[in-house]
Amino acid sequence: MEAVLSVIALLFVLCVVLGAYATVKAIGAAKRGVDRTIAQARRTVEDTTLRARTLAQPGPAGEIATLRLTLRTSMRATQEALHAGVTEDESLKESLGLFNRLSAHGYELDAELKRLEVEPDRGTVASRLPELRERTERITHSADSLRWAAHDRARRFADDDLDTLSAQIDVEAGALRHWTAEPSTAPSWPEAPVPEASAADGRTWPETPRSRASREQPTRPALGPRGQRPAYSWQKKSRPESTP
Repeated sequence: MEAVLSVIALLFVLCVVLGAYATVKAIGAAKRGVDRTIAQARRTVEDTTLRARTLAQPGPAGEIATLRLTLRTSMRATQEALHAGVTEDESLKESLGLFNRLSAHGYELDAELKRLEVEPDRGTVASRLPELRERTERITHSADSLRWAAHDRARRFADDDLDTLSAQIDVEAGALRHWTAEPSTAPSWPEAPVPEASAADGRTWPETPRSRASREQPTRPALGPRGQRPAYSWQKKSRPESTP
């Protein structure tokens, strides 16, 4: 009895632990989903604000917004391309590592550009623009190079696969069009057995069951003349033809 209670208690504790673990995992997944949604919404708001500033604020402030928007767009597109391609091509892991190192420089530049957006001294901002523009171009050029290389690699693999598939289809199509007259392999009916030869022409019809039975029965005597037919007691006596 104590062993049964121990097993039941152990099962209860195990169920509680598994339930707690599942709850923690579900809460973590929900939190990550919420954080991802919030980050995406914040990024969308920031991009929309930067686009508005590039149009509404001419001069250094508008150019700073343009540099930030260009940097963010290029880095985000490269990140999505590498993360999507590394699941199918393991060789992109090295490229992804290089992009992570490049992202550190990109985050640093974006933070510096963001500080200059609220800089009251416009002269200082204008003097820093050439250097900031050059850094932005170098980072975006490197990010674009990685993204284009990943796209070219994926397209090359797709072209090679398409070439191989086209060649196989051509061979199969040629085989389907190449037909020759082959001997028929359809089953034929077996030949009928040759019956035994008859006295006339070597052929005879098989006997029917009736003819065989009649041949096996003893021969009955033929009826005699009319005057010799047997007489039965139930028959009337025949009268002479001369009797009136």
